Amino acid sequence: MKDYDSVIIWLDYFNKNLSREKGRKVSKSLAVYDPLVSELVSAVESLGHSVDKDQINEGARFPKRSHIKSGYIMIEKKGLKKNSLVKGISEKIVVNRAKSKGR
Repeated sequence: MKDYDSVIIWLDYFNKNLSREKGRKVSKSLAVYDPLVSELVSAVESLGHSVDKDQINEGARFPKRSHIKSGYIMIEKKGLKKNSLVKGISEKIVVNRAKSKGR
């Protein structure tokens, strides 16, 4: 059954290796190579959203690439638009990647 109170955010939305046709939703400048679920969770939490363990699915397969395991998280809508949420998450992931490479 579909949950209309949540938004699903797939890892493939932020994967720089993918084309827009294959599922990437952000520009290449805001995408990263092979994003991880842990990076996605930390970016979402830094934006002020809470993510429970039951809202994370690391073994799910993105519908456009059903032969490869990807993963997703579910976030409560709270009146947000998915497009702006995805862009904010991608900016946080890029910043967090830059910080971790600087160490």
